[in-house]
Amino acid sequence: MYTANHIFFPHEAIITLKHLRGESWATLIDEICRLPQTHESTLALMLLMVRLNGCMTCETDSFRAMKGCAPCAAQTLRRFKGEDAELLGLYQQALRDVQKFAVDHPQLDILMPE
Repeated sequence: MYTANHIFFPHEAIITLKHLRGESWATLIDEICRLPQTHESTLALMLLMVRLNGCMTCETDSFRAMKGCAPCAAQTLRRFKGEDAELLGLYQQALRDVQKFAVDHPQLDILMPE
């Protein structure tokens, strides 16, 4: 009855987001899928999805959790009222947040391009 759920948005669900928005979103997803899980860009997209989906309030016995992370994220992106430019702006903010966190926590080895 229950799907395999995660505490935060899972890396393996990123590829399922590719065709849910426009071309610029699909390009971003393609780029991120080529990066390691610990890359700042990958972590930023995961953070964005945590924020949009409300993952922090998801309970294991909730309807959202029973559907699974990828279907929940797909529904969230379909319901997002803003344009892709706004969504990409939210991604850029998440990227800045991850970069700041990485600088403050170098022991975590978050991959950041030079």
